Amino acid sequence: MDKSEFRHWAHRAADWSADYREGLRERPVRAQTQPGEIAAKVPASPPDSAEAMETIFADFERDILPGMTHWQHPRFFAYFPANAAPVSVIAEYLVTAMAAQCMLWQTSPAATELETRVLDWLRQGLGLPEGYHGVIQDSASSATLAAVLTLRERALAWRGNADGLSGAPRLRVYASGEVHTSIDRAIWIAGIGGDNLVRIPVKGPARAMDPDALKAAIAADRAAGYLPAGLIACVGGTGVGGTDDLTELGPIARDNGLFLHVDAAWAGAAMICPELRDHWRGIEWADSLVLNPHKWLGAQFDCSVQYIRDPDSLVRTLAIRPDYLKTHGKDGIINYSEWSVPLGRRFRALKLWFLIRAHGLDGLRQMIRNHVAWAQELAEKLRGEPDFEIITEPMLSLFSFRYDPGASSGELDALNQRLITAINDDGRIYLTQTMVDGRFVIRFQAGQFDCTRDDVMMAFDVITEIARGLN
Repeated sequence: MDKSEFRHWAHRAADWSADYREGLRERPVRAQTQPGEIAAKVPASPPDSAEAMETIFADFERDILPGMTHWQHPRFFAYFPANAAPVSVIAEYLVTAMAAQCMLWQTSPAATELETRVLDWLRQGLGLPEGYHGVIQDSASSATLAAVLTLRERALAWRGNADGLSGAPRLRVYASGEVHTSIDRAIWIAGIGGDNLVRIPVKGPARAMDPDALKAAIAADRAAGYLPAGLIACVGGTGVGGTDDLTELGPIARDNGLFLHVDAAWAGAAMICPELRDHWRGIEWADSLVLNPHKWLGAQFDCSVQYIRDPDSLVRTLAIRPDYLKTHGKDGIINYSEWSVPLGRRFRALKLWFLIRAHGLDGLRQMIRNHVAWAQELAEKLRGEPDFEIITEPMLSLFSFRYDPGASSGELDALNQRLITAINDDGRIYLTQTMVDGRFVIRFQAGQFDCTRDDVMMAFDVITEIARGLN
């Protein structure tokens, strides 16, 4: 592709992107294809000769696009959002065009220095106290892994990386069943072992970790010869928004020498609204916390932010400095590749800088406030229907419900499975499910960047219409 062709197709892709966004409401939210249908359209062997871009682009539209679920659709109410505000997309165009590998300060000083400054902007916007230092990770899974590796090394007096774990004390890490499964993976990958992730019961409508049960588990583990090492709390758990009371957990972590990591991957974004910060009251107890601007704030995936109280501990755990990665003659620089598991780093800070400047914190706050209000309004409308039950109350913009026209408990799970399948096959909205205390429930969350109140209220019409049709 020569320069003129690149210019032509870059413009063509930009125009296509704008048209795609404009027409999203006319598309079904979830892909309507069957397993294997897309693969069957792609030749089994690669081409030996070059093909024309016109042909490739046409094949993309005809064969690939039908198999895409549209995460930027304003009626995407499943999982959590993976937003990509238009201004963030434009920033990503620039990042892609420059194609810099920003692993060290010297490989792109602007990427490092902007990351430092823009994450302090965000820290201020979130109301986090001074003393927290941020780094952009690719996802909350990577941030959690970095935190778990750090708590492991701290518990082992910084000898785990060198000595391995075979002769080390058996570490214990504590979390409730409301945390994301990325915590399980981090425990596996860190070599701590899934059997040493101790599940603490939850209590109350927030499904918060029971502090008395936590203290009892720690005491029992010490008596059994284990070494308690870390505590992982959640603010806005993925299932139904489970939220731990950090004012209770923080002192327990301190008194027992536990490293406290807080997973606020989804809900953390809402903390830019001062009136919502009660949800993470006590956050100042955290040694590490993660939130994803690529979820609710509108930064295009991937952009996960980890804040650390003591970055030296993180660097001590993860940094490795061969001669070819050293920057000579420069003092006081940050090399963010030493703050994360991967060496390679994209220029992720640019889209966050564009986003915050283009919308301002006030614009982002209003979006989040709208989503919270609309989700709560929908929950009340469903509560007013005779055959619907709200199972978990709204946590910000997330709640769960199920349809109950009077069937037996066993039949209700199957009925609600049929309901969500029919809703998603219909295509107008997209929902997901989870289990709460052994019951199959349907999740709803509002969070897509371009969502309107009308989109949320359409969910009420679709849910009730399809439910009635099941009888």
